[in-house]
Amino acid sequence: MNIPNLLTLLRLVLIPVCVITYYLPFDWAYMTTAVLFTVAAVTDWFDGYLARKWDQTTPFGAFLDPVADKLIVAAALVILVESHHTIWLTIPAVIIIGREIVISALREWMAELGSRSSVAVNNLGKIKTTVQMIAIVVLLSQAPGTLLSTVGLVSLQVASVLTLWSMIVYLKAAWGDLKPKAS
Repeated sequence: MNIPNLLTLLRLVLIPVCVITYYLPFDWAYMTTAVLFTVAAVTDWFDGYLARKWDQTTPFGAFLDPVADKLIVAAALVILVESHHTIWLTIPAVIIIGREIVISALREWMAELGSRSSVAVNNLGKIKTTVQMIAIVVLLSQAPGTLLSTVGLVSLQVASVLTLWSMIVYLKAAWGDLKPKAS
């Protein structure tokens, strides 16, 4: 066990803490949840940086890091869908969660074929993740229906467009290995 892996585990521990905090009947619950989610998002960047800098990458970390990322985003989106009750948040949430499932399966499939590098993380994926994280933090920090939550909602819609775009880029990169071979 090393510090980068402990940071990834911290992200997993923060999932139920964020969910519980969001539903607390206090004025500070939304902002506290947003801060906790931000800590989790920062550990995502920091654990990878430290693992590379200190040469502490491990198979356990390589497996758990993307799982922790997807779980905390999915948990945040689920509680936001439940509390906002709007199709304008539900559709982007379904797109984002669905894309994560598709790309995870695609990466697994491409790794099996020995072509994982063709679906490696790219700059569009990084931009998508940044916009998505900012949107989620803004939405978590505000009660539904506020002006700032509307800004977060629009940002999440932008993130969902970037999500679809990045998924298309990944699928196009892998298409040669996915399409049926001519007999």
